[in-house]
Amino acid sequence: MNKETLKAVKDVYTIESQCVKEMENFFNEESFSKAVDLLKNATRIGTCGCGHSGIICQHFAHLLCCIEQPARFISPAEAVHGATGFLQEGDVMVFASRGGKTKELLPILDICKKKNVKVITVTENLESPLALGADVVLKQYVNRETDKYNSQGTTSTTSLCVIFHTLQTALIEETGFLNEQFALIHPGGAVGERLNTK
Repeated sequence: MNKETLKAVKDVYTIESQCVKEMENFFNEESFSKAVDLLKNATRIGTCGCGHSGIICQHFAHLLCCIEQPARFISPAEAVHGATGFLQEGDVMVFASRGGKTKELLPILDICKKKNVKVITVTENLESPLALGADVVLKQYVNRETDKYNSQGTTSTTSLCVIFHTLQTALIEETGFLNEQFALIHPGGAVGERLNTK
């Protein structure tokens, strides 16, 4: 590995840690509180995004299930072929789109509005269609991606993950979720063994 490659690799730690540190400057307590209230009171939660955002949305849906907030990732492709039937009036859809203009998501936003499904959008672009059509918008911040072209979904996925982790942390507190509940639904693996060992 040459020196330039080694420097690029080490720069990843600086770029991503700097992003996480700076994200707090964009934290809006009012919007965040509204998002937590919507999620806490939802019977069902959908998450939706494309590409890397979609992968992180799958992670968030799983995190929600781990604290007994019923959720599923709704593929953008499947959403417009009937999968939005999962969501009913009063439920919540979480969209993630850095630019807020992802074409595949706009028809799904329309469906949500017609079904009176509440919408939370996570995006950098507060003037985008997905932001303007949302009930709550959470601002995403990304300093730059880690690759030399500033184009791969690296730091942006970390940023999105951190936002979802803050929501998860808040929901554990606000719902009074207990580790004993987690032990029941997570008997598998090393975590399950630790949780269920008395």
